[in-house]
Amino acid sequence: MRRSVLFAIAVLLSLPASAGERTWVPVEQRLTAEQLRATGLDTLSGEQLALLNRLLSEDRAEDLRAAQAQRTQDEAGMRPKRTPAQTVKAIVPGSSRAWAQGQTLLLDNGQRWRVMDSGVNFTRPVTDARVTIAPGMLGAWYLRMDDGTPPIKVQRVD
Repeated sequence: MRRSVLFAIAVLLSLPASAGERTWVPVEQRLTAEQLRATGLDTLSGEQLALLNRLLSEDRAEDLRAAQAQRTQDEAGMRPKRTPAQTVKAIVPGSSRAWAQGQTLLLDNGQRWRVMDSGVNFTRPVTDARVTIAPGMLGAWYLRMDDGTPPIKVQRVD
């Protein structure tokens, strides 16, 4: 009976305090003196206590490995998780009266984007246009100018 109680306590003590916790805390640091006395763990020799801590630590490490293996197996065949797309703020250097469909715009950050819409004609020449390129629906990207011109669908070239 006493061994089964000690084993149950040892198992409970080996469980992580939180899902993100990965460190082992020895039994004697987890329990108060009263709890050690109540469970009989205070009667263990230093060698026995060290062995108990080592066994629990190894058991916990094996549980963590098994949980990681299960997570890996559960995610098998799934698409990798993507990070949210980042908005691009840049300048289109030079002067232009229009951007036509198929035209490639070279941004000051070195990125190249191709105009996918029918294009846009400007009422006045645009010089060093400040633009924001942001993701839209279904993987589309849209270039917006700071002056309020309607968004233009674009695609990254490089």
